[in-house]
Amino acid sequence: MHAFGQILKIETRLFLRDFGSPLTTVALPLALLLVFGLIPAGRQPEAQFGDLSFIQYFAPSLLVITLAMSAVNILPTVLATYRERGVLRRLATTPASPAALLAAQLVLSLATILVSAVLLIGVGRLAFDVPLPRRPLGFTLALVLGTAALLALGLLVAAVARTAKSAQALAVPLFMAVMFFGGVYVPRFLLPDFLVRIGDYTPPGVQALLDAWTGTSPHPLHLGIMAVVAVAAGATAAKLFRWE
Repeated sequence: MHAFGQILKIETRLFLRDFGSPLTTVALPLALLLVFGLIPAGRQPEAQFGDLSFIQYFAPSLLVITLAMSAVNILPTVLATYRERGVLRRLATTPASPAALLAAQLVLSLATILVSAVLLIGVGRLAFDVPLPRRPLGFTLALVLGTAALLALGLLVAAVARTAKSAQALAVPLFMAVMFFGGVYVPRFLLPDFLVRIGDYTPPGVQALLDAWTGTSPHPLHLGIMAVVAVAAGATAAKLFRWE
């Protein structure tokens, strides 16, 4: 446990020292929330958003930025870099096992996602009167399952990528798909219906997050698919993962 604590402390320090990581995972979604929230028209309810304001409709997509950056961009690249440099192999010969490093990276990713979610919800509520998630249990479940699905996919990329470059080559298309279907690049109301439906079932399941945030129970099928992806990708990653 002491070894894990030391590794977690070191990894946290490295994460914060790399200015780009906290900037893109926490600061960028918050900055976009502030920019869109300061536009008066963005705070007015619109029929095309189901009588929600644009900022309420778009808030779950802002959370997708953190989820995608943490789970399918940063996590696999860091783990593949450590494998390529022999860090995981050397850790296997010390009391601090490679599993402790893997656990520390997962804890760091989860903490980043939690901090971003709390900031988006809190600032949205205090600054722009965005309601708190009206189905808190449903929102928590949707967030947990969506996060688990993306982390499992990120670990799968890390499992099959032998180098940092190969991890990036695999992660970038996955990252772009998550961002696109999550409504980050193009708000979902501008997409054709069939692309919106695909996005409903694409991790992290932005529709389930939106439903729970606005007062509708998330569809069980949306949640079920996130759980299936998490279990399937996680099990495959565990089978394929190598320390060297």
